[in-house]
Amino acid sequence: MYNVPEQVAAAHKENLETMIELAGITATGAERLMEINLKTAKATFADAMKGAQTLTEVKDAQSLASLGSTWAQPTAEKTTSYFKTVYGVMAETQADLTKLFEQRVNEFNKNFATAVDQAAKNAPAGSDVAVAAVKSAMAAANQAYDAFSKASKQVTETTEATISAATGTTSKKKAA
Repeated sequence: MYNVPEQVAAAHKENLETMIELAGITATGAERLMEINLKTAKATFADAMKGAQTLTEVKDAQSLASLGSTWAQPTAEKTTSYFKTVYGVMAETQADLTKLFEQRVNEFNKNFATAVDQAAKNAPAGSDVAVAAVKSAMAAANQAYDAFSKASKQVTETTEATISAATGTTSKKKAA
């Protein structure tokens, strides 16, 4: 027979550990994004100062016109690089969260199956239908979760392919 207070305490402990892990993963992702944004802001400010200094040295309209094309390509490349880096951090954070979530779901499923089996052993005669219904519901929930997980992975892969293609297009323009 199960000791319910110990089970509840263990469940609360697991939930607290999960929340601590979630907070750690999201804090790490946020910290990395802040670092990227700070570096980008510093670089943008430095580029703006260089651009302002260059503008003060312009002597005619032709020089001014050539500056636009000189600044456009590096700006586009830096913007693409920034968004690719941000996406990379977000994708990595999401992958870490997904991994943690999958671990917890698997643990829950295992514990739930054990509890159902234990309850079935202690259940009165004729309870087989109810136990089978609970097991069937759990199997259906697991199938739904698997379908959702596969769909999420496909969306992630499609997004990564799109970003890679966009980055490849930018690199090709640079080479030309």
